[in-house]
Amino acid sequence: MIPQHILNRKGARSLRDLNPEVIGYLSRGLIETKNLMEWLATDQQQLLKIVLKEIQKENWFSMFEVAINTQKKPTANSNTKIIGETFGQMTRNPVIYKVLKTHTSDIVRCWSCWAESLHYDDLDELLNVMKEYAADKHFGVREIVILATKPRMIEELERAIKILTPWTSSEDENMRRYAVESMRPVGVWVKKIAKFQEQPDLALPILESLKSDPSKYVRDSVANWINDASKSQPDWTVSICSRWEKESTTKETAYIAKRGTRTITKK
Repeated sequence: MIPQHILNRKGARSLRDLNPEVIGYLSRGLIETKNLMEWLATDQQQLLKIVLKEIQKENWFSMFEVAINTQKKPTANSNTKIIGETFGQMTRNPVIYKVLKTHTSDIVRCWSCWAESLHYDDLDELLNVMKEYAADKHFGVREIVILATKPRMIEELERAIKILTPWTSSEDENMRRYAVESMRPVGVWVKKIAKFQEQPDLALPILESLKSDPSKYVRDSVANWINDASKSQPDWTVSICSRWEKESTTKETAYIAKRGTRTITKK
């Protein structure tokens, strides 16, 4: 049983504020991270040993250790990716992935996402498998799935738009948000999509149906997409926001238009 004070905690604002008891639970995979500070503090190698024991593959640890230690500048983010990709190279066993993708630890689910992203050459198949990660309850997994899939989608941009457009009708706000966030022209910590910077109209099949979305999580993503485009196509941004506000007089659309033009209005 996990104590209530651990389950009900707020994420620490700095590494020095972290409770050692919390770090212990995180590194044993017994709880999810609350924020970036907890994710940075988790001992992923300790967690890996525990997970390998759970799937009865303790003998794999040395191979993971080599992959981790060959990095020039290891970080928590790169360790997550390296561990995940090593799993992807080691196995496609569905029994193992059932353990990984349903694990209590969000970090383990991130490993699983990176791993499975290696297994599919066909974009339709890849994104179909990635749905589970895009809809994950944890924000960290939802960010990793973007990192794991965006480069592939850039290679087949038109196909990606066609696949993701129906996702904008999903009842799950996380799925709708993924459809937009994964396609952002600039975004954060991800590759830019030069074609959208030059021709933002190409993304309208995804954006149009979300211009008055009831979820703030989705609206923020749409607004950020529009704001990304404003840095290279300001006239397009003004035009699309003006049209949307005429077509939809909701407060939700007004919110997107205001945030979507924030870079322009600061000038």
